[in-house]
Amino acid sequence: MSDKKRDSNNPVLAENRRARHDYQILSTLEAGVDLAGTEVKSCRARHIVMGDGYVAIENGEAFLYNVNIAQYSFGNRFNHQAKQKRRLLLHKREILKLHQQVREKGLTIVPLKFYLKGSLVKVEIAVCRGKSFADKRETLREREDKLEAKRLMARRG
Repeated sequence: MSDKKRDSNNPVLAENRRARHDYQILSTLEAGVDLAGTEVKSCRARHIVMGDGYVAIENGEAFLYNVNIAQYSFGNRFNHQAKQKRRLLLHKREILKLHQQVREKGLTIVPLKFYLKGSLVKVEIAVCRGKSFADKRETLREREDKLEAKRLMARRG
């Protein structure tokens, strides 16, 4: 499938590559995000920074924190706050399941990527366990080994 077709079906607006480096991903889940009009336009322009983003569950609702959606340049007085908590749209049973998993020691919920599904902005969230420094080094070593093997295969073939 060509890149253009893939982009038109589910274009990724932003990806949290640091999360895959810092955490061991145990499970993923798709969630809707409660956004204002200017936030959606800013998302479509790919002005999203998820570096320190996380999900917290409060009073039976899931909220997304520390995700910076830049103000829309043509938003004038109706513009949104760039860094505010945003409600995630999930079923109650999904929220309860996430809450039970997070109560375990060392687990957290982080956003992995923002993408479009039709005309809606969705976020992929993951239940994760933090990696130790040695685990991070091991992951980097494996990635380098795969890259080196790929280079050797390209030279021979």
